Amino acid sequence: MSLIHPSSLGVRLTPMENFEQKETGEAREQGEQGENNNAPYPIPKTQLLLYLIPIIGFFPSLWTLYRGQGSREQLAISRLSITLAVTWLLGYLLLATGAATSDFFSLRLFILNSFLTSGYFLVSVWLILRLMQGKSGRLPGFTNLAERVFGKYLS
Repeated sequence: MSLIHPSSLGVRLTPMENFEQKETGEAREQGEQGENNNAPYPIPKTQLLLYLIPIIGFFPSLWTLYRGQGSREQLAISRLSITLAVTWLLGYLLLATGAATSDFFSLRLFILNSFLTSGYFLVSVWLILRLMQGKSGRLPGFTNLAERVFGKYLS
């Protein structure tokens, strides 16, 4: 019984190569860094941009924080995205409830609600554009709030 190595057939198997490198000790440090979630590979911008899409980006952000596997930048953007979405949702629900129960302020509260929603979308688009330019994805006030609140519970 003889075994045929996949490389002789022109097939590349990445997990096998990683196993062989670890076994021979060539990339022991690289393997240890990968296990500590500080992989030397750059984070794809599309993944970070996905986190900042209004409303939709909440779910991949939550999944990233729940698993706790990601780079420091991924976790920070995920916390910021969740903080923005939860703040918007809470404000939206409170203003909609106030508008439904009030006779005098209902129109004003609906207008304020639309400003809040527009602000959430504009801030998200602004952060996406900043990330595409290679700048920081920090937002004064919200980033600190995200670190304090979600840093304890979801990381």
